[in-house]
Amino acid sequence: MNERKRKVADIALNLFIEKGFQQTSIQEIIDKADISKGTFYNYFSSKNDCIAEILENIRYDASQQRVAMQIGKDPQDREVLIEQITIIMKLNEEKNLRTLFENILSSDQADLKKLVLQHRVIEMEWLANRLVDVIGEDIRGYATEATVLYFGMLQYMLFTLNLTNSQFTLHELIETILSYVEVLIPEMQKKNSSFLNNYAIDLLHRNVHKKVVTKSEVMEMAEQLQGQHDFNEEQQDLFDVIVSELESERVRKIVVKKLLKPFLQLFEGTTMVSQVQLFTNAVWNYLKTI
Repeated sequence: MNERKRKVADIALNLFIEKGFQQTSIQEIIDKADISKGTFYNYFSSKNDCIAEILENIRYDASQQRVAMQIGKDPQDREVLIEQITIIMKLNEEKNLRTLFENILSSDQADLKKLVLQHRVIEMEWLANRLVDVIGEDIRGYATEATVLYFGMLQYMLFTLNLTNSQFTLHELIETILSYVEVLIPEMQKKNSSFLNNYAIDLLHRNVHKKVVTKSEVMEMAEQLQGQHDFNEEQQDLFDVIVSELESERVRKIVVKKLLKPFLQLFEGTTMVSQVQLFTNAVWNYLKTI
């Protein structure tokens, strides 16, 4: 990840929040970031491209934290799901994305609106898949609609709680609304009906393009990790086992998954921990595709 590019995107986000997207010029971003015009256009083709980068960075941060939280845990652990949902909400709050989204959605910028909607659909898709993990494969046909209901309840409950200055914690709110959805899903199954048919759900998926982690990318990361650092004996042993499994014709996913957390823990407190974290997250995501 290009850290300089990310820094410029963060500066642009602060300006968009402070002044409004339409009112912020590219020159103001350049001045605030103390870069040349050529550098800006090397990073972004336009302000819209800058917004796309901002949203991608937030999804990336959330994904990294969520994967790290799930490694070594039972996929059905409900408490892990609650904490994972909390992550993106805290990131959105820290970045003040609500203000940015309201600014964009009230504009006449169709491309920008599409970016915001795509951002939300990606989050819906993630939660639908995690509901299946936690509750069971038999709810897959209802998971997307349950997700829509979840976010609808969450949005208006947050609006009302904030409007009335009510005291609440995110964890409590998320857990409560999740419990409501868990009551609704059996009713949906019992009636065997939903508003969102397969065509509508497929359309949502087709409109969202997510990067898939490939085996070659994972192996390239492993090669870089090995080449840039000297492992101790214990670190090397675990690393060799993980790589050997990934290179085998039939990858034993359950074996690799159980090794990732212990491998990461061997680097805690070292300068390598961030790079190892990226590697273990990439392996985890790759295993989900095979």
